[in-house]
Amino acid sequence: PAGSVKQRIGVTDVEVAYGRPSMRGRKVFGGLEPYGAVWRTGANSATRVTFSTDVKLEGVDVPAGSYSLFSIPREKEWTVILNSATNQFGAYGYDESKDAARIQVHATALKAPVETLAFGFSDLQSTSGTMYFEWESTRVAMSLTTDVVANLVPRIEAAMASDGPHPYLQAAMFYYENDVDLEKAVKWIDEGAKAQPNAFWITYRKGLIL
Repeated sequence: PAGSVKQRIGVTDVEVAYGRPSMRGRKVFGGLEPYGAVWRTGANSATRVTFSTDVKLEGVDVPAGSYSLFSIPREKEWTVILNSATNQFGAYGYDESKDAARIQVHATALKAPVETLAFGFSDLQSTSGTMYFEWESTRVAMSLTTDVVANLVPRIEAAMASDGPHPYLQAAMFYYENDVDLEKAVKWIDEGAKAQPNAFWITYRKGLIL
């Protein structure tokens, strides 16, 4: 069956679309899927992963876009591949020259077997998380980080330069929390306070910025 999973990390939307094979009593890694061979990391069409902004997977830069996700299983260390040729059926037409990124990760053993291949996300923080897939007794996980400041500051600056309305308080606190430009943050929170002069929480937040 076809499956998909979506997750927002920071302001980045990540989507994985894949076929979900099952064990059905078979030995998967080192059997059905031999060690050292490129695998579609799913069934039917090659698994497709899409990032709405630039990200880092295990510290490797990955530009925004859609990719076919392949992998090379091994007993301990796996290679996860993002290939720029999407809409491939399986790995039959895989072309290494179109690789956008190759990532080396250590597989971990699961305590209980997973019958059907599953992708997911865990360890979610404001700018990071873990993207993983599990099947049989193997889990392959990759750290995923995003640069929220680089993505949001241009949007905030554009919003504040527009005719309005202006998100003074939200912009001020984002700049404060990310140590971007505290002089601007003070000016913006002062403007935001004009609409709510008796809001003690705004005065408190201005104190944090100062």
